[in-house]
Amino acid sequence: MVHLSLGNHSDTLSGQKGPEMVAVIIIVVVVVLLALVLVGSYNGIVRMRNQVDNGWSQIDVQIKRRADLIPNLVETVKGYAAHESGTFEAVVAARNASVTANTPSEAAAAEAPMVAALGRIFALAEAYPDLKADANFRQLQSEITATEDRIAYARQFYNDSVTRYHDKIDTFPGVAVSKIGSFPRRELFEADEADRPVPKVEF
Repeated sequence: MVHLSLGNHSDTLSGQKGPEMVAVIIIVVVVVLLALVLVGSYNGIVRMRNQVDNGWSQIDVQIKRRADLIPNLVETVKGYAAHESGTFEAVVAARNASVTANTPSEAAAAEAPMVAALGRIFALAEAYPDLKADANFRQLQSEITATEDRIAYARQFYNDSVTRYHDKIDTFPGVAVSKIGSFPRRELFEADEADRPVPKVEF
């Protein structure tokens, strides 16, 4: 009788441990899956944030490249139209505002005056045929126009990256992860398209 009683008690304990073990395993699996989702989301947000930073750096590089070309452009044009001081001053002022911009909104605000000033200085070529024929002027005009195209491309890439980044941190599980990590929203580069014609190269 004693042997049968111990056996029944052991079977009862085994029966109780079975469901408990299954529950523990389920909890562990859920926790692991949740951790994997959060880690994956965190890494995804970091990659998108880095892409945004890279996009902004590309804009900055092209803006600085354009700024480096402008002094040579001004000096070249001065050789043919020295009395156009107002145009030169506008270009220099726009250049300085552009290179000192530190944020996308500041850079965007500086773009319209910059493009307008470049348009004015390029328009001088129509009034001064010798300037229009100058090889150095034509080369600088071509390089600046190409740089404008690269700025427009980099700006589009940056804005697309910012939009994807915002979508990621505004939706679950990214929204939960963004509260834990340092993932602030980023500014778009929103220049006024109406005031941003690409300077044309016409020889």
